[in-house]
Amino acid sequence: MFPKTRDVLDLLEKIAPLQLAEPWDNPGLQTGSFSQEIDTIFMALDPTMKALLSAAERHAQLLLTHHPLIFTPLSQIDIDVYPGNVLVEAAGCGISVISAHTNLDAAAGGINDIMAELLGLHDVEVLSEISGSDNTGLGRIGDLPEPANLLAVIDDVKRIFNTKTLRIAARGDVRIRRIAVVGGSGGGLVSLAAKKGADLLITGDVSHHHALEARMLGIVLVDAGHFHTEKTAFKYFAEYLRSMVANLEWEVKIETDEDEVDPINEGLGK
Repeated sequence: MFPKTRDVLDLLEKIAPLQLAEPWDNPGLQTGSFSQEIDTIFMALDPTMKALLSAAERHAQLLLTHHPLIFTPLSQIDIDVYPGNVLVEAAGCGISVISAHTNLDAAAGGINDIMAELLGLHDVEVLSEISGSDNTGLGRIGDLPEPANLLAVIDDVKRIFNTKTLRIAARGDVRIRRIAVVGGSGGGLVSLAAKKGADLLITGDVSHHHALEARMLGIVLVDAGHFHTEKTAFKYFAEYLRSMVANLEWEVKIETDEDEVDPINEGLGK
């Protein structure tokens, strides 16, 4: 069976309901046709022109990304700049673009649960719960099997999230037992993580003021990068999606963008 774009969206709704998305977010169909038949899905963190062209090279009919192509309503479409250039190219290539963003972050088994699992955390709980929903919300918090020195944990974070560079706010090589994780931008949850007993918060896009707050609260703050925290987890999500598609007996290939790079370091060739 070849599913249609609508079928893929319905499957994502079961995994990560749109009602879990933040009010400012815009997951779901970005451009394309609900009735388009799909035999190849190409997955990338960002809906860039490079990702779209890679999808076209693989003859994919669907580009599934974590970050939406459109965040706010467009009053005009400039085909020479992003996102207008991607919208026009997608239409020309016959590729639909959909996203699963903060709804996938918050969902049970989503981005943050995957991060917690990769770190080997036990007794994992939701960090910031969504009212009226079970086991859903932003971030996760759990315990290491055994307390470890911060430097050892840092080495694990670099290996797991495939990054050589971390930004760290800490007071020496302290012992770490309880860890909070927030994929993407989670510096605003420093206070909550500290309140729930976390020794360490791992996230991305940490600001100067988030670091100051962490030091005052006595919690270690590690900025592993927006790209690296989510890219790693999204790749593991692709494996989960493959198993779901196989169970449905869909004749669909799912490929991931192995050449995607952190836009912050791309200009330095890193």
